[in-house]
Amino acid sequence: MVKIAPLFAKELKAYFYSPIAYVVLVVFLAFNSFIFSVLMIVLNDPRMTIDGSAMQLYFGRTIFLYLVLSIVPAVITMRLIAEERRAGTLEVLMTAPVTDWELVLSKFLGAWAFFAFLWLPTLLYVAVLRWYSPLDLGPVASGYLGTLLIGAMFIAIGLLCSALTRNQIIAAVVSYLLVTVIWIVGVFESLVSGPLAKGIFSYLSVFQHFDGFSKGIVDSRPLVYYLSSAALCLFLTVRVVESQKWR
Repeated sequence: MVKIAPLFAKELKAYFYSPIAYVVLVVFLAFNSFIFSVLMIVLNDPRMTIDGSAMQLYFGRTIFLYLVLSIVPAVITMRLIAEERRAGTLEVLMTAPVTDWELVLSKFLGAWAFFAFLWLPTLLYVAVLRWYSPLDLGPVASGYLGTLLIGAMFIAIGLLCSALTRNQIIAAVVSYLLVTVIWIVGVFESLVSGPLAKGIFSYLSVFQHFDGFSKGIVDSRPLVYYLSSAALCLFLTVRVVESQKWR
């Protein structure tokens, strides 16, 4: 853990020295602001009958959530190992007095921390809503928790994709496609028959699990699903990095 801390700090700093990070931040905040503004307009329209607060809808089943949680992790992880392989610096890192687990975990934590940083400015929306009307903070807190957990899972997937290629663009595209497949798995629940098959697809449905978070419900099943999936991807990433030693 002592070795991970400086590596984590190095990875996190690298984002703020990269122009792509600022592009992601600006686009993310602009898109966020647009979606929040649209939600406020819709909720204040007397002709619309919509259940839920602005923040519940914000964290609900929207195309915004799909786009952000599919594209952002792919973009912020695409260079992490692919660029190291392309530049030939991965071999140098593997000769340093750090384990492969420490190397991979520091990159994962750096990306996850930057992902969390992107969401910090959105707390302003919570403050604005609290200023003008009462707001139940339970669904808000669980919504952010669910977002960070899904982010951890998708960042781990992106890191694995980055380890499998030297090309950043290929890593980002493959990561995006895999995440998209995971998003649509829940659709098959309505297409299959039998309680076992339905149960499996229901458990694998990211949307269904996130519905609970957006309503203030924190269940152990999505926690296990997101964290175990992230751990599996990190394990596979370490195996891929280890395999580079024998090439």
